[in-house]
Amino acid sequence: MERPYVIVSAAMSLDGFLDDDAPERLVLSNAADFDRVDAVRAGVDAIAVGAGTVRADDPRLLVRSRERREARAAAGRAPSPLRVVFSPSGDLDPRARLFRTGEDRPVVYTSAAGLRECRLGPEAAEVVATAEREVDLEAALADLAGRGVERLLVEGGGVVHTAFFSADLVDEAHLAVAPFLLGERGGARFVYAAGFPQSPDRPLRLVEARAIGEIALLTYRRD
Repeated sequence: MERPYVIVSAAMSLDGFLDDDAPERLVLSNAADFDRVDAVRAGVDAIAVGAGTVRADDPRLLVRSRERREARAAAGRAPSPLRVVFSPSGDLDPRARLFRTGEDRPVVYTSAAGLRECRLGPEAAEVVATAEREVDLEAALADLAGRGVERLLVEGGGVVHTAFFSADLVDEAHLAVAPFLLGERGGARFVYAAGFPQSPDRPLRLVEARAIGEIALLTYRRD
């Protein structure tokens, strides 16, 4: 296997924002959709976010449902998937919940420069340099494949989404769309300007569209 199957997952406003400009995190989804995402988490081998998401949301990236955690354990798997962070600078706070909770250490992919500056001790995370001044996504995915990761769930943020889409490394996308626009109050975006191979000449294929309360779930796959 050259690389894991990559699923990008995001909740966003109608105009493509992941958050607004308020200090508190904006909730874009609902309880039923949160449970759906938890089920997706339980079915993958690793969950990845960017350093910006760690700083902004302080996530734990764990499977929440006790039943799903127990089912994974009964199948001989860790209760939650491997947790992964992409951080070119290596500037991550060891006090973040990601590095203080869970059964296993997260893996942080960084640059050689970031490795020299990283403040994470070996008890907090395994830090891997993939290139001199950036994160080489293909090298990181190859390393994850070597660790037995067959399915990777990428949960943000916009910089990481942009990197994966522009590098043509996305096999599936789950988009939960909230029924409002943020406009000038918008903060982080789902993706930013880049050269995307998923163009009108090579679109993604819509495989599911359904309502989850007021949320619209759209699932796309590479054709």
